[in-house]
Amino acid sequence: MPLLLAYSLRNLYVRKLTNLLTATGMALVVFVYAAVLMLDSGLKQTLVATGEDTNVIFVRRSAEVEIQSLIDRRQARIIESQPEVVIGAEGAPLVSKESAVLISRPRRGGKQASNVLVRGVGPAALAVRPQVRLAEGRMFRPGSNEIVIGRALAGRFEDVEIGSSLRFAHREWKIVGRFDAGGSGFDSEIWGDSEQLMQSFRRDFFSSVTVRLADRSSFDTLKARLEADPRLTIEAKRERIFYEEQSRLLSGFIQMLGITLSVMFSLGAVIGATITMYAAVASRMMEVGVLRALGFRRSRILVAFLVEALLLALVGWVVGLSFASLMMQVKISTLNWTSLSELAFRFVLTPEIVLRSLVFALVMGFLGGFLPAVRAARMKIVDALRVA
Repeated sequence: MPLLLAYSLRNLYVRKLTNLLTATGMALVVFVYAAVLMLDSGLKQTLVATGEDTNVIFVRRSAEVEIQSLIDRRQARIIESQPEVVIGAEGAPLVSKESAVLISRPRRGGKQASNVLVRGVGPAALAVRPQVRLAEGRMFRPGSNEIVIGRALAGRFEDVEIGSSLRFAHREWKIVGRFDAGGSGFDSEIWGDSEQLMQSFRRDFFSSVTVRLADRSSFDTLKARLEADPRLTIEAKRERIFYEEQSRLLSGFIQMLGITLSVMFSLGAVIGATITMYAAVASRMMEVGVLRALGFRRSRILVAFLVEALLLALVGWVVGLSFASLMMQVKISTLNWTSLSELAFRFVLTPEIVLRSLVFALVMGFLGGFLPAVRAARMKIVDALRVA
């Protein structure tokens, strides 16, 4: 068997131009497949990172996103008075009563506009979400028309930078700081004082209430009690689950698109590999006859040609994945189909994607090399040597 493996490697080098073209085709397919998986992974990671395991978000029953939800002040007071909620250093419960509104802002360098989520938060917002920290400037003052912007918004929209003012909801809002939410969905939002924003948008209700639990295991007890309360029309969800659900619609589309493109491209790559391996068999019929005459079994010949095809696929995988990994430096933004707001995220390469792309490449190599390998293995010694 080592002799056959060496034979396969030598023949890959001898037919280097043809094999290079075949491996390049496979590399292209692996690149597309891995890039789509990385895009989907980046989207999910961004939205999952938006939530905290110890946080619970309350929205109106059946509301899928915060902009569809209404929670009045009486219900908000009932929620924040629950014993499972952490009490902060100042003696107040760690609760952020929030309003969420979409505004349209023009992109920088073009006339096209996109939706940006403006979130009104309470004084405990940073304590409730410790992953959010100020990166530049300062936090807005409660009761003022000051706002802070997420890291992902800077440079993407007109006048969205520290020191500038934005006009929406019939008021001028001064940007005084920029926060970093660790790559989560909050990085694509504008934050301000919830009471001021509610007045400006002429609302007297919150969109959601987020609380921090003293013990994450108390979630089920809290959820059962409040959802059974006849005074409330709310639904409780773990914050991480709530934001993860918002990725499902767009994630499903990305996965379907990726599978469709990968299947289409892989058919071409498999056909190319099959043609290459058939040509290799045709040009080496005498060599196959000699190997059979020396006593090598048909199964050994079959394995040798399959290994050759798999090695081609392995080269394509290494090249394709290497180029796909460069996409991690790219940051893109798109419309979240569930929340209808702008969302910025990066391509993310995970060990699972590396393994899935490897299996995908090897399957292409196996399918492309199987029939030619069978032909070589079934070749009769006399017919093969007669070619000479």
